Amino acid sequence: MTHHQPKIDTSPKVSDEIRKTTCYMCACRCGINVHLKGGKVSYIEGNRDHPVNKGVLCAKGSAGIMQVNAPSRLRAPLKRVGPRGSGEYEEISWDEALEMATDWLAPIREKHPEKLAFFTGRDQSQSFTSLWAQSFGTPNYAAHGGFCSVNMAAAGIYTMGGAFWEFGQPDWDHTKLFMIFGVAEDHDSNPIKMGIGKIKARGAKVIGVNPIRSGYNAVADDWVGITPGTDGLFILSLVHVLIKSGKIDLDYLSRFTNAPVLLNGDETSPEFGLFLRDDDGKPLVIDRNTGKLAAFDTPGIRPDLSATHRAAGVTHRPVMHHMAERYLDPQYAPEAVAERCGITPEKIHRIAAEIARVAFDEAITLDHEWTDFRGEKHATMTGRPVSFHAMRGISAHSNGFQTCRALHVLQILLGTVEVPGGFRFKPPYPKPVSAHPKPHCKVTPGAPLDGPHLGYAQGPDDLCLAEDGSAARIDKAYTWENPMSAHGLMHMVISNAHAGDPYKIDTLFMYMANMSWNSSMNTGGVIKMLTDKDENGDYVIPRIIYSDAYSSEMVAYADLILPDTTYLERHDCISLLDRPICEADAAADAIRWPVIEPDRDVRGFQSVLCDLGARLGLPAFTNADGGQKYADYADYITSHERRPGIGPLAGFRGAAGDEAGRGAPNPDQLDRYIENGGFFVNHIPEGANYYKPWNTAYQDWAVGMGIYDAPQPYIFDLYVEPLRKFQLAAEGHGERQPPDHLRERIKATLDPLPIWYPPFEDDHVDTAEFPVHALTQRPMAMYHSWGSQNAWLRQIHGHNPLYLPTKLWEKNGFADGDWARVTSAHGEITVPVAHMAALNENTIWTWNAIGKRKGAWALSEDAPEATKGFLLNHLIHELLPPKGDGLRWSNSDPVTGQAAWFDLRVKVEKTDAPTESQPAMKPLKSPVPQGPDHLEWKVGK
Repeated sequence: MTHHQPKIDTSPKVSDEIRKTTCYMCACRCGINVHLKGGKVSYIEGNRDHPVNKGVLCAKGSAGIMQVNAPSRLRAPLKRVGPRGSGEYEEISWDEALEMATDWLAPIREKHPEKLAFFTGRDQSQSFTSLWAQSFGTPNYAAHGGFCSVNMAAAGIYTMGGAFWEFGQPDWDHTKLFMIFGVAEDHDSNPIKMGIGKIKARGAKVIGVNPIRSGYNAVADDWVGITPGTDGLFILSLVHVLIKSGKIDLDYLSRFTNAPVLLNGDETSPEFGLFLRDDDGKPLVIDRNTGKLAAFDTPGIRPDLSATHRAAGVTHRPVMHHMAERYLDPQYAPEAVAERCGITPEKIHRIAAEIARVAFDEAITLDHEWTDFRGEKHATMTGRPVSFHAMRGISAHSNGFQTCRALHVLQILLGTVEVPGGFRFKPPYPKPVSAHPKPHCKVTPGAPLDGPHLGYAQGPDDLCLAEDGSAARIDKAYTWENPMSAHGLMHMVISNAHAGDPYKIDTLFMYMANMSWNSSMNTGGVIKMLTDKDENGDYVIPRIIYSDAYSSEMVAYADLILPDTTYLERHDCISLLDRPICEADAAADAIRWPVIEPDRDVRGFQSVLCDLGARLGLPAFTNADGGQKYADYADYITSHERRPGIGPLAGFRGAAGDEAGRGAPNPDQLDRYIENGGFFVNHIPEGANYYKPWNTAYQDWAVGMGIYDAPQPYIFDLYVEPLRKFQLAAEGHGERQPPDHLRERIKATLDPLPIWYPPFEDDHVDTAEFPVHALTQRPMAMYHSWGSQNAWLRQIHGHNPLYLPTKLWEKNGFADGDWARVTSAHGEITVPVAHMAALNENTIWTWNAIGKRKGAWALSEDAPEATKGFLLNHLIHELLPPKGDGLRWSNSDPVTGQAAWFDLRVKVEKTDAPTESQPAMKPLKSPVPQGPDHLEWKVGK
């Protein structure tokens, strides 16, 4: 018989139109081609021209089709008609919703602007929302960074003017050794996957430091299964070995850091430990050529790392002396730290030797001429091809700020920052910390705040304190409890508002922040706070306005719901003023735009704020005649100027659209972005793309782009002087003094040189009773809570087990299908378990945000996310357990206030399997119908 090969169309037409925009299924912000049939999304692929992903797209990005068709999408504005948590709402018009919001907010603004607490979640428009809050006049604004990764950002900016992820990247083209710390699969995932593939293809080595060997750590050549919370100790042990063996870049340290800067050595002086400065306030060094004092940036000098200055019987030593004295101490030797870190001394020695070998024996040189900020010309660029990357795993501890600082100091000691093969900044970074605003909190009824909410405190004078010394902000950011809290403390807002500490608020206004579920420590407690009533029967938090695109757990607790669009139905601006998509060799930004129109009565939240701002008469959102200044967010993007010639988007500026960085607003700017694939790129000239903080060519290019108004070269801060200023206050110097109960903590933890101390929970619980560390991390396929109502992504992660290492698995006699009771000092959960051998032997973990509350997200009550899925959040509290001192300390880093999610200690016991994960809360009544059991649709013919 003759076999007839069937005719198969291997290249079917998937669309009749392609629209290029930016993905929002995680924070990578990849470029995507959205294929449409009949005006509906039929297929999403990566944009090969895009600077972020170059065509690569992950499962989340492809699954965006399901996101815009999710049954859980909110359909219209909603007004609560039953008790909070009942899910009883009635649909109202936008006019009624905005009138209601205006009626609530206008009296607050006229009398007590601070009684509005406006906090946003994982939105990507924080330069816009912060402007709205500043114009309203409330000091109570921040986004989710305070419970995500502020330690990483603040430590990097205070130390070297930038940090990992959005601030910089490894030199993928030249690095030969890549070391990652605490990196899960959710952040920057496509660029990291592409980068790891590139470096491994040419034989470079990857070392992963993480208690959990999944994702990137699974493909690492060497895995360090470290004990949670000890990364800083491990890093400082590497520093000890490298300094002791002389494997540090002394020339780099003397030229580009404050290692040679002299510190005041007079122990009787109120300036003890601060920089010696000249009459212009510039830090002083000893010039090796003359042996005399000189300002650090004096042309022609050679700063001396070893020379001291003797005056009036006092010896003033350079920072390098203090570093050597500290880190050569035997307490940092591998033999002293290894057991605590959960690794062997030999492994620490071996990794240090490998770092040193690659950095110094395999150094590379590029024939690029450049001129430094002292006017010295260099014929070449020398690189030490070791690069590092880190994220939340080392950041979300109560010692996270100092741990992140330690990692940056390690990079700098090796001379691997802003050199070929090392870590490179992405524009608009690097920026000296002094270029950033300081925090502002002065409230004037009926007027804007006196400046930006968030910034970088340089000393006690910058704290946000009321005249009586109490906190000016509801989250207590920038107080003596956490003086350098650059992103605020979103995890403390509801708790403090409920307690009326430091004062009561009237309205809690939140966007895309699932605070009644996976975004809160103490989930059950927060739910009670949101529904609690006072002795008069009124809600303790009187009003809650919430905006989201989906029927999340938080929706059930709002009084007024403003439904947002999905990311393919609105304008967004990925701005150099906010969270850009730049590469190390280029400035870049991007837009989202409505590639499809909503089929519901919803509006983009940013456009709603433009309308609401005008109704409230906010100066930044009204014209001189009182009319609405911006018709919508798209109008804001093209028309707004942060300062003359500088707007949200850097590309296609000027009347003709031919200017970059600086230029007058261009009314056709968005159309030009759309024509260009949704993004704009401006490459840094060759010869200007390394040594950015000190390279005059880069500085001039940055001025032309509007990143700086004038060149701002600076040196890296191995020693962070603002930290010393807070210590001096705790020692009794200065007019602003901390409360007595915080003095010792400030002196111990705000050290200007990186230190390590045990996570705070270790000191507040019985570690013999709670011997196990418990962590979460986000999976590659689930970045937002949104993912669990995405039909495709649910097939990858329908529920989450608790992963146990072999030691605990065998000790408790677990088998496949078993369940465990997990108990902390705060709470208890009962959950399914699974065995994982590639795990620190005293650590358990699970995927974050998979577990859902029944009734939310349009899921059925027997959905696996609600019956087998769970949260570790039930085990965590926003306050540390009582210690007998009469105080309840915040479960946060004492420097920045970052939530210490990963300090959690628990005990694990085998238990009988319940019918579903515990605690099992009462189902929510959703304002949207439950999704169908079978989700199917066809686009086009």
